[in-house]
Amino acid sequence: MQKSIAAWLLICCALVFAMVVVGGVTRLTDSGLSIVEWQPIVGTLPPLSQADWDVLFEKYHQTPQYQKINLGMSLEEFKGIFWWEYFHRLLGRVIGLAYFLPFAYFVARRGIDGPLGMKLTGILVLGGLQGAMGWYMVKSGLVDNPSVSQYRLTAHLGLAFIIYAAMFRVALDLLYPVGISDGSIRLRRLQRFSVGLTALIFVMILSGGFVAGIHAGRAYNTFPLMNGHVVPPEIFMLEPWYRNFFENVATVQFDHRLIAWTLAILIPLFWFKSRSLPLPGSARLACNLLLAMLAIQVSLGIATLLLVVPLHLAAAHQAGALLLFTAALWTNHRLR
Repeated sequence: MQKSIAAWLLICCALVFAMVVVGGVTRLTDSGLSIVEWQPIVGTLPPLSQADWDVLFEKYHQTPQYQKINLGMSLEEFKGIFWWEYFHRLLGRVIGLAYFLPFAYFVARRGIDGPLGMKLTGILVLGGLQGAMGWYMVKSGLVDNPSVSQYRLTAHLGLAFIIYAAMFRVALDLLYPVGISDGSIRLRRLQRFSVGLTALIFVMILSGGFVAGIHAGRAYNTFPLMNGHVVPPEIFMLEPWYRNFFENVATVQFDHRLIAWTLAILIPLFWFKSRSLPLPGSARLACNLLLAMLAIQVSLGIATLLLVVPLHLAAAHQAGALLLFTAALWTNHRLR
């Protein structure tokens, strides 16, 4: 039954991956504020009549986004942003059911022991918190500001990656219960290196949340310099100084670039060190995929920046972040 549980968790990971991509598109199209109520049960049904659409559109008229940005928007234009947010929320409900129903089945069949049950219950709780965090994020854009808080957006994104990592790690533990038998100092150092890389990739993902939250990718669309500067002169223009790291477009993008440059140095170094160790096939493959995914993700990031955040590239860049994170998690696990 352990392989069945692992397969179920990997399916849930795939659904979360889709959720992250759809959520990115929802953000890029400014669709997240098109549904102004949180109705976990009733909201499952889409508008079924013209009267339903009129009611929803009238509620949207009361939002700061409509009044300050989309004033005069037609109903057909509203439908274009509504469907992205609707499918984003619908996918969240699907993930909830896809997780809870098999979980209840495995519990009923006594296929889950105590330690595993605690881990899976913890993931279930995190999923519930994620739904609440999503609405908490949306509420920030329904009062005065026509955009959601970048702090809440980043928290929402980070929690999605944490849930994904937890499910992926438990699935790997079930599929590969035994680690590498070699306990040499060099291997332990390499394993610690991989843990550090995984943590840094997660930090980069959070910095990407702030980039998306304040639309920092639409400025300084040059590479490798930022409009002719290594360090843009506007980097500390806000007071107090610490606000720059979360609210200043120049600083937020600079930090994201700096982390990317750091990874572009450290991951090839990690890969080079891994070549000198007699790793088993799956660990060697994981290290190779980590390096390959870095190259893909950096290329997507540069292209997205230079082309001023086209929708398809930006969505691919967000998907690439999760794939890079996945490669790091797998590498870390296989080097146990």
